[in-house]
Amino acid sequence: MLIYKATELVNFAQGDLLMLGAFVAFMAVIWWGLDYWLAFLISVVTVGVFGALLDATVLRKVIGQPQFAVVMLTIGLGAMFRTFASVTWGSEIYTLPTPFGGVWKVGDVTLSHQYISIVVGTLILCGALYAFFNHTRIGIAMQATSQNQLAAYYMGIPVKLIFSLIWAISAGVAAAAGILLAPVTLIDINMGLAVALKAFAAAVLGGFGSIPGALVGGIVIGLIELYAGATLPEGFKDTAPYIVLLIMLAVRPQGLFGTMARKKV
Repeated sequence: MLIYKATELVNFAQGDLLMLGAFVAFMAVIWWGLDYWLAFLISVVTVGVFGALLDATVLRKVIGQPQFAVVMLTIGLGAMFRTFASVTWGSEIYTLPTPFGGVWKVGDVTLSHQYISIVVGTLILCGALYAFFNHTRIGIAMQATSQNQLAAYYMGIPVKLIFSLIWAISAGVAAAAGILLAPVTLIDINMGLAVALKAFAAAVLGGFGSIPGALVGGIVIGLIELYAGATLPEGFKDTAPYIVLLIMLAVRPQGLFGTMARKKV
């Protein structure tokens, strides 16, 4: 979603970057014996730098090509990342120890600190990204680049550097999400696939390119899953969000918070 907001390209390897971030943190904590927060920082920085290098060495070569070519490229990259993870860490399922091991009781309701950390971390990331895109020079430059790369270049904006930076930020955010989710979903080479599908559905439902919309879309998808699992026959829990997504695409294709864009050709 971040990459689309800045470059109007859809990255279908985002879930696999999430998986790589979780594995790097696991390696730092379990293999190297580092502190959780230091491992968190190392993972985010490592995957962020990898994202920037990926743009500079691979994705920059397809600038100007049809978006379908970029979609197929990112799908292929995702498969390569999963193969690399399988060779490096194996196909076993791992768990990541975290400092969020307790529970918080509010009356008869018991909340796990792990789930609270995911919610709080998501809110912090979304708030920081929203402020970055709307209230910083670099964030505004990224939006300008997504609207018209040639005009941005003539205005003195380093378009190539902007693209590498947005890939670095997006990869770093994916790594952070992978670390937060690791104790819940566990770590394996396919952990990013299901997360990426639901994240894509949430982004479309909320409005592609809208950070608040993605947050609201994620909450709606989660509530739909809970309701479907509690009230509908078995099997509908996983399909209900996508049925709602299809209805939304038919009724309001720009999403809840999106706008219908028109470009002159």
